[in-house]
Amino acid sequence: MNLPPYQPEAARTTRFLFFTGKGGVGKTSLSCATALKLAEAGRRVLLVSTDPASNLDEVLATPLTHLPTPIPGVRGLDALNINPVAAAAAYRERLIGPMRGLLPEAALRSMEEQLSGSCTVEIAAFDEFSGLIGNPETAQGYDHVIFDTAPTGHTLRLMSLAKAWDQFLDQSTSGTSCLGPLAGLAKQRSIYEATVRTLADATATTLVLVSRPQRAALREAERTALELRAIGVGNQCLIINGSFATRCPDDPTAQALQQRGLAALKASAAFIASLPSFLVPLRPINILGIAGLRVLLSGAASGECHTVPQADWTPPPMESLAELVATLEKSGRGVILTMGKGGVGKTTVAAAIAVQLARNGHQVHLSTTDPAAHVAQTLAGQVEGLTLSRIDPAAETAAYQQEVLRAQGSAMDAAARALMEEDLRSPCTEEIAVFRAFAREVGRGTDRFVVLDTAPTGHTLLLLDASEAYNRELQRQSRSTQPDEVLHLLERLRDPAFTHILLVTLPEATPVHEAAALQEDLRRAHIEPFAWVINQSLLHSGSCDPLLKCREEAEHRYMNEVVEKYATRTAWLPWQLEEPTGPDALARLAGSTLATQTL
Repeated sequence: MNLPPYQPEAARTTRFLFFTGKGGVGKTSLSCATALKLAEAGRRVLLVSTDPASNLDEVLATPLTHLPTPIPGVRGLDALNINPVAAAAAYRERLIGPMRGLLPEAALRSMEEQLSGSCTVEIAAFDEFSGLIGNPETAQGYDHVIFDTAPTGHTLRLMSLAKAWDQFLDQSTSGTSCLGPLAGLAKQRSIYEATVRTLADATATTLVLVSRPQRAALREAERTALELRAIGVGNQCLIINGSFATRCPDDPTAQALQQRGLAALKASAAFIASLPSFLVPLRPINILGIAGLRVLLSGAASGECHTVPQADWTPPPMESLAELVATLEKSGRGVILTMGKGGVGKTTVAAAIAVQLARNGHQVHLSTTDPAAHVAQTLAGQVEGLTLSRIDPAAETAAYQQEVLRAQGSAMDAAARALMEEDLRSPCTEEIAVFRAFAREVGRGTDRFVVLDTAPTGHTLLLLDASEAYNRELQRQSRSTQPDEVLHLLERLRDPAFTHILLVTLPEATPVHEAAALQEDLRRAHIEPFAWVINQSLLHSGSCDPLLKCREEAEHRYMNEVVEKYATRTAWLPWQLEEPTGPDALARLAGSTLATQTL
């Protein structure tokens, strides 16, 4: 497919740009490279991350805060992170602070309780986000504001909140919501309305869909394009990142990678042709620092390889996935969570473990909480002892609303029922509904194995954090009957005999460091990961392609780092010549030994 190379000028750059797509496709690298190019062309640029698990600091090699920070060596480029937790604290204080000394302590505590749920984090982050778009004074002086958004599910929610909260304020009569007093939202109403208008204005906003030349990533980009058009964001373009053409016709690995990409592009040809589309070649280096970002959008076909060959390098001690499965199945039941950055292969690893456990004679349930995941439907009904499900946010929310109304609405007068229905229309209700479903899936592990392919890191942390805030939110809404699985969720997640967490990563800088940050967050919540899985490694591929050889050399550093610095146990999985779909391929992936994995 003959597509032009991506350059910011070619993409008809507007003042506001949003980079979105499936986890791991390169949104952060491309948003940073775009900001760099525009700044070097003499523009004033503000780069913003709205991802709860932002790695903007690492890619730019600059510590960032919630305030614009100049990037050393790049005149005209500032960057900031919207930290959802800090934003929530500031949001609470903005509402409660003026009341201190005027209201009794009991009233202030009640307000703090109302604003303690995880949904307050969501609206507070949106508050920051909308201020950069809807308030002309906030980003004054910048020619461009570029948003490195979170993975797709979070992005869709973040961008739809403007319209959802605008409608909620229109319909509200009580003055309260799951966020506490609506006055706090009403004060921002003009900014929210301006945000909605700006997002829909093709002369002001461009939505940059980022994909890899992979079927799942392109399907996700197409789904995102349709959903964003439905909320009025119609000025879109597509970047296909990591396109690869080999110079080694007899190299099985290089040929497989090239053919897989071509097949994915052919399958999505109609979608690609439906909007302005651009290519960015696969690069031989990790895109870190200003020098790396310059390589990403350079005109060269591949860029130079700066890795020094390590002829005497010995791989660190790593296990096979089969050995991890053998340990996991000794308990006979419990929960297995695959966690990590988007795009590292959590779904594949989870499915492989589930298939192998079922074939070993166990009862297994495989589920996902990731709104952007595509669980292999080829497994449905094909493996004895294996059941499948997906936590669908829309379905869970509808069921939760009906459950609450059935349980309590019949005993209320018309005014009280209207108030409850109004509260249930809040976008925050979805957070509670999805959390309940997550707790329900974990609870199934009391008599079988439950394998959960969780959402990318930021969403996962919000789910875990919700376990602390959930009880307070139910009490506020007077919905005091809590399912048993909710009452025991934290206890189960913290029980190493019941819950085994696998941190899945690629042998690259950002996935490894994001998994390490996740491990620290889990440990602060008194949850200890069981093992790490290094996935899609080119080690032992035997490739003669110069670019792939360079990428394999670059892996060595990160394998050493995982084994020596972070993990108590580490499993290794090679890059697969054929994508592992279907029961047999997944069983081979989970059941092979290191000897059979070596190509």
